[in-house]
Amino acid sequence: MTEQQVALITGAASGIGFAAAEALATSGRQIIIADLNAETGQKAASRLGGIFIQTDLSTRQGCRELADTVLSRYGRCDILVNNAGIQHLAPIEEFPEDSWDLIISLMLTAPFLLSKYLWPGMRENGWGRIININSVHGLRASEFKVAYVSAKHGLTGLTKTAALEGGPQGITVNSICPAYVKTPLVDDQIDAQAKTHNIPREQVISSIMLKKAAVKELIEPREVGDLVTYLCSDSADCITGSMLTIDCGWTAA
Repeated sequence: MTEQQVALITGAASGIGFAAAEALATSGRQIIIADLNAETGQKAASRLGGIFIQTDLSTRQGCRELADTVLSRYGRCDILVNNAGIQHLAPIEEFPEDSWDLIISLMLTAPFLLSKYLWPGMRENGWGRIININSVHGLRASEFKVAYVSAKHGLTGLTKTAALEGGPQGITVNSICPAYVKTPLVDDQIDAQAKTHNIPREQVISSIMLKKAAVKELIEPREVGDLVTYLCSDSADCITGSMLTIDCGWTAA
């Protein structure tokens, strides 16, 4: 494509989203950071030379307004990175129903809606990239994460279905499925799991988070960002409908 590509990254004020935005900005894309947190979102956008849009993606209206704002400002959106997410840990019998609704809305419904709203422009241009930041939990389950695991498994299905529909139209759709990445979300999980299991933080990392991994390390966000950029390159034209793992060997067994 000859025009500068426009990339929308949700939940990009920090963590994986910021790393993806940074990688895409470095590769010459115009980036749009969407996040609920106005202060950190604006700082992130200023740092990367992009723009920031504050939005609540847990609502249908928020998704619609975000897509409309991007399209009215740029007339196009070539790359969509669905990254926004949250976590809540609790046994099923104690899991708050409001937390279930919020997680499903933010992490499954929002990617569907944004894909739906931005799809016509990608189809018209004959080129589009949708990258869902999934998780190893889109392929495997863990206890006490019923809403998160359900949302991520749903995202796997959304990715595959959208890839089948998008292929003939020049739109590729893929999921990146990392294990535990060094992000604020994971840091919060360490505290939550330490409380749930009544063990120290260090033991959570070694005995729970890295227990199933062949490589005993937390993943750097830039590794995910680099894969996002690759999937947006010409070298990845024939990669679609894939669940690409960066999981330190977690799913090898």
